[in-house]
Amino acid sequence: MEDRRPLGSSGITVRPVGLGGMPLSLQRRPSTEESIRVILAALDAGIDFIDTADAYCLDQSDIGHNERLIAAALKQWQGHPVVVATKCGCIRPEGRWERNGHPDHLRKACDASLQALGLAQIPLYQLHAPDPAVPFTDSIGALAELQRAGKIQHIGLSNVSVRQIQQASATVPVVSVQNRCNPHDRSAWQQGVIEHCEKNGIAFLPYSPVGGSRGKELIAHDPALQAVAARHEATPFQVALAWLLASSPVMIPIPGASRAESAVGSARAMALKLTADDMAALNQALPTE
Repeated sequence: MEDRRPLGSSGITVRPVGLGGMPLSLQRRPSTEESIRVILAALDAGIDFIDTADAYCLDQSDIGHNERLIAAALKQWQGHPVVVATKCGCIRPEGRWERNGHPDHLRKACDASLQALGLAQIPLYQLHAPDPAVPFTDSIGALAELQRAGKIQHIGLSNVSVRQIQQASATVPVVSVQNRCNPHDRSAWQQGVIEHCEKNGIAFLPYSPVGGSRGKELIAHDPALQAVAARHEATPFQVALAWLLASSPVMIPIPGASRAESAVGSARAMALKLTADDMAALNQALPTE
C-alpha cells in the first residue's frame, strides 16, 4: 500500500514528504521556467503536497509570486491529484518580513490567494504567524469566517506555541501546525508542540527540515548523518528527512528546493527506511538543544 499520512482530521491524506515553495520566490530565485520544472519534477517523483504562502516573494509589489508559480505548474501537470496549502498573515514592505493578522487583511489576502492559485477553495489555509498587535483570537475568528464562507476547506497554524494551538482549537478544528524543526533544531519537541500534535491528531509540517538556507551546511556535514547516509547509499539530507518521518507519525516534512535534483532527492527520502540501530545512533549523536 502506498505510504500516506493524514493531514490531521481533514480527511485528506498525502505522501509523507511535501514540497516547500519558498526558495523559488525569494532572492536569487530561478527563472519562471526553471521554477515550474522544479515543481513538476517533484510531482513526477511522487510528491503530492505543496506548501506555499502569499508572502513568498521579493516585496509587497511581488505578493503572491509563489502561488502563481504553483498555479502555472499545476496547469501543466497531468498526473495524480495535488493538495496545495498556503498561508496568510505576513506582509513584505520593501522586502521586510512583517506580520499583519488583522481580520480585514486576512480576508483580502484569502481572496488574493484564491485568485493567484486559480482555486475556488483553498484546501489548507494557515496563519503564517501570530501578530502581536492583533488579538490572536481575532485572527482565528477571521479564518473561521473564511471557512464558513467556503473559501477555505481546512485551517492550519504556523510559528505557534502549544497555548496558541489550544486557543485556536477552542474556536476551529486545527488540522496542521507548521513550525521549524530539523535534526539540529529540536525546539518543537522541547516546547511540547509535537507531543501536543500527536495527542490531538494534528499533522506537524516541519519547515526547514534539512536546515533551511542557514543550517543546510550543518546537516550536510554532520558526521552521524553522513555515516547513516553512507550505509544506505543516500545523502545526509535524505537521512534527515527519514529521521523526522521515523520520529513521529504526524510528521510531514516540506523541504524547499530551487533545483529539480533537490526536489527529486527529497522525494526519494520517502523510500528510505532507517533501522532501529540507525535511529539509536542518530538520537545519541544529534544535538538535543
